[in-house]
Amino acid sequence: MELKDFNISFVGLKQGKHQFLYEVDNTFFENFGFEDFNSSQLNVEATLDKKSTIMELHLEASGSINVNCDVTNEPFDLDIETEMDVIIKFGPEYNDDNEELLILPHGAYELNISQFVYEMLVLGIPLKRVHPGVEDGSLDSDLLDKLEELQPKDLDIIEDNKESTDPRWDALKKIQTDNNK
Repeated sequence: MELKDFNISFVGLKQGKHQFLYEVDNTFFENFGFEDFNSSQLNVEATLDKKSTIMELHLEASGSINVNCDVTNEPFDLDIETEMDVIIKFGPEYNDDNEELLILPHGAYELNISQFVYEMLVLGIPLKRVHPGVEDGSLDSDLLDKLEELQPKDLDIIEDNKESTDPRWDALKKIQTDNNK
């Protein structure tokens, strides 16, 4: 999908709400040099509310992306639902410093929303991507087996080590406690 497909020519639109639908896949993200997904299939709905002096852009996206689990590196489909709002005003020059406000120069007749769609989708992805099988214990993975094998076996030893502390630290903790009184 080319980025010019995300151009909205607003100069000929009547006042009111106008909807635009887009299907986004990995080729869209490749335009931005973003290749963190194995695959993606997302639907984006853009609603442009044109008013006399400003425009309001509401973006909604839903679909799924195929990513690797951060724990096991196993690929899985992650469902995504996200949205974003942008106010569009007109001014002497283009300014997109504020993420919620876009200023277009007087005389502009179209708007490319691809950058907003990209930011909304990338920011809508959880920071930690964990395979659902890891959370419910149904995923069978060599990596999970190895992690379980390497985890500490005797928790009593760990508890004993927590109880025995260095007396120098105990003296420091006492000083800190005495100063708080």
